[in-house]
Amino acid sequence: MGLIEKLGFKSNDEEDGEIEEPTIKSSSKEYTNKTILVEPRAFSEAFQVADYLKANNQVVVNFKRVTSDVSKRIMDFLNGIVYAIEGNMEKLGPGIVLCAPKGFEIEGNITEDEGKKTTKKDSAEEW
Repeated sequence: MGLIEKLGFKSNDEEDGEIEEPTIKSSSKEYTNKTILVEPRAFSEAFQVADYLKANNQVVVNFKRVTSDVSKRIMDFLNGIVYAIEGNMEKLGPGIVLCAPKGFEIEGNITEDEGKKTTKKDSAEEW
């Protein structure tokens, strides 16, 4: 057995000794660092966000499906988690935040247009 075969390649003697490339299979399980989108509907879902962060994933949290009281509780909880893992948190828009664990850097700022007053109809049409 030659060096080529030991490395996992197959030699093809019938075609002038050309080496056949091995096929590389890819699956989503190979990637550990992800950006995960979450729309919690209850405070209990904040624990799942914390687990994503502890597994070294970024999480975008959209609070549009919870009341303002529940969103405040989730934000307090996430602030504690982000602090504990030495991560970062950045507001992306009204009711949307990006939570990143240590090792992820969030650059830039998103500014809100303070001079423009929008109605619910106008804000829905922006998306």
